Amino acid sequence: MAADRLKTYREKRDFTKTAEPSGAASRGGSGRRYLIQKHSATRLHFDFRLELHGVLLSWAVTRGPSYDPHDKRLAVRTEDHPLEYGDFEGTIPKGEYGGGTVMLWDEGTWEPDGDAEAGLAKGDFKFILHGERLKGKWVLVRMRQRPGERSKRENLLLIKERDQYAED
Repeated sequence: MAADRLKTYREKRDFTKTAEPSGAASRGGSGRRYLIQKHSATRLHFDFRLELHGVLLSWAVTRGPSYDPHDKRLAVRTEDHPLEYGDFEGTIPKGEYGGGTVMLWDEGTWEPDGDAEAGLAKGDFKFILHGERLKGKWVLVRMRQRPGERSKRENLLLIKERDQYAED
């Protein structure tokens, strides 16, 4: 199943030119790994990743996460990545998809706050992070499209929920 989920990931990359993992060597994960990679590509952003179903679900977050519940960070859904990508740091060559420097910014584990599958499908996905930098309750909320607007991308908002870690 994970191999099928990585089809888009593999189609976008030339593994003879990039050191990114192909995902060919499937390794078992903890099932709940969480990480953020700071990605200095065309535009600086943070790749937010949660392990689920043998892959890393991925979102590109502009300006990085915020502990302030009033801040809503755009999180654009990207293709699923192989579990091995969680250990990747380095430079993707210029001209290749995602060209630029990737470095680990935070890591830890996560747990769903409710039914993860239902939350993802509904566009109201709540979870708890146990990272070195990020902790506590968070939510990814799907943005509504404007009438008549068609988007190829799934846009969500990453929002810190109020808890003992929130900074108002």
